[in-house]
Amino acid sequence: MADSRENEKTLFSPYKMGKFDLSHRMVLAPMTRCRALNGIPGPALATYYEQRSTPGGFLITEGTLVSPTAPGFPHVPGIYNEEQVEAWKMVVDAAHAKGAIIFCQLWHVGRASHQVYQPGGAAPISSTNKPISSRWRILMPDGSYAPYPKPRALEKYEIQEVVEDYRRAALNAIRAGFDGIEIHGAHGYLIDQFLKDGINDRTDEYGGPIENRCRFLMQVVQAVTAAIGAERVGVRISPAIDHLDATDSDPHGLGLAVIERLNKLQVKLGEKLTYLHVTQPRYTAYGQTESGRPGTEDEEAQLLRTWRSSYQGTLISSGGFTRELGMQAVAQGDADLVSYGRLFISNPDLVLRFKVNAPLNKYIRKTFYTQDPVVGYTDYPFLKNGSESHKPLSRL
Repeated sequence: MADSRENEKTLFSPYKMGKFDLSHRMVLAPMTRCRALNGIPGPALATYYEQRSTPGGFLITEGTLVSPTAPGFPHVPGIYNEEQVEAWKMVVDAAHAKGAIIFCQLWHVGRASHQVYQPGGAAPISSTNKPISSRWRILMPDGSYAPYPKPRALEKYEIQEVVEDYRRAALNAIRAGFDGIEIHGAHGYLIDQFLKDGINDRTDEYGGPIENRCRFLMQVVQAVTAAIGAERVGVRISPAIDHLDATDSDPHGLGLAVIERLNKLQVKLGEKLTYLHVTQPRYTAYGQTESGRPGTEDEEAQLLRTWRSSYQGTLISSGGFTRELGMQAVAQGDADLVSYGRLFISNPDLVLRFKVNAPLNKYIRKTFYTQDPVVGYTDYPFLKNGSESHKPLSRL
């Protein structure tokens, strides 16, 4: 039975996330925004993250590319070369100046790419040769949408090269000043393409049984924790999400299999990862309701509670949370922290708005992935608090 004090916990209660002291439990979720022109974070990104920073608040950056083969969107930032590392320092410094903690999400889209984004126009890499179905379209550099092409399944020796890309990217993130990194193992991107049996059709030790499908993720986690320490590493998974055809025949079992392996690694290392970040089944993308819902809302809640009770560490939950649902999740112990995406896009001061229960700005979906450094990015209004008027300014 939960302690009676458990019910006193809210989104605004402090929380100790490993070695980090958080002043509240609202997290900026990682979100692709396509504002890093030519893969280099610029002043607009510094403004964007600074606006959403609070003292003792926790931010996770947009997916940040671990290698030249990693992109699947236009103008997303990387962290695999020196120019990118140097450019990120300005962004990190802006968040730290506000007293925030900021992690860099490490990302490889795998087959969710196109030849136009690949070095030399090569086929995207994946666990499989199967393309993403025609249900989905990829955003092209000119703003149009196109079908996903056929990927190329990685050779075994190449998988180790990708693991090394993650390790180097993690080290680069720490050099750039980030407090830690999140490994993006969710939403149908490369790591998820190995985890899900609806995608992974390999016959080697990276395919077939669930322990084989978990192998790539765990090799990445082990390499990164060895490089920068478990206390600086978070992992994101979405076992019950079918975004980009990422289906699995047993989402419940897949989630438990990953959690079991993360728990064992933590015991072996003698320290915990910073957190596990899990996406709720109600997550939607591009305005489409995902088709692979594992059951009713009650069944989905039970799924998350099973994973929550199984994971020995901090759990962040994301996916369609409102203020009320976030408060409920924290109060009931279903999540330690709650990450917010689209609401944070249109409300840079979301923490304050939730705290005083103020009305929210509506987000404008058509500007989510444009390249304008201000419009739909840093121009959403702040609350006017007493005599202080928060007017967002562009640094460009």
